Amino acid sequence: VPPTTPICEVPSSAMTGTVVELSCKENEGSPPSRYQWYKNGVALLEKTATGGARAANVTYSMNKKSGTLLFNTVTRNDTGEYFCEASNGIGLSQKCAVKRMQV
Repeated sequence: VPPTTPICEVPSSAMTGTVVELSCKENEGSPPSRYQWYKNGVALLEKTATGGARAANVTYSMNKKSGTLLFNTVTRNDTGEYFCEASNGIGLSQKCAVKRMQV
């Protein structure tokens, strides 16, 4: 079963230095969907423990199975337009509406 349009939870504003979690979920897809977050139209990278210097300035962790995007301490640089995409290899992937988060 292809995924349905996911429901995205993106706070419209957040205080610098706080913990912020964005979530993305859809329940129709079978097999269960994997989720990919985008910021300003660019796919966010999944941070791994083996990431090089480039991953050092990444302030978030993304879980493709649960659909969460967690910022341990948001900064002004995290302000932007976010959306997520659900895909399970069947049919077309589905995106939620873009939502802006102001830090």
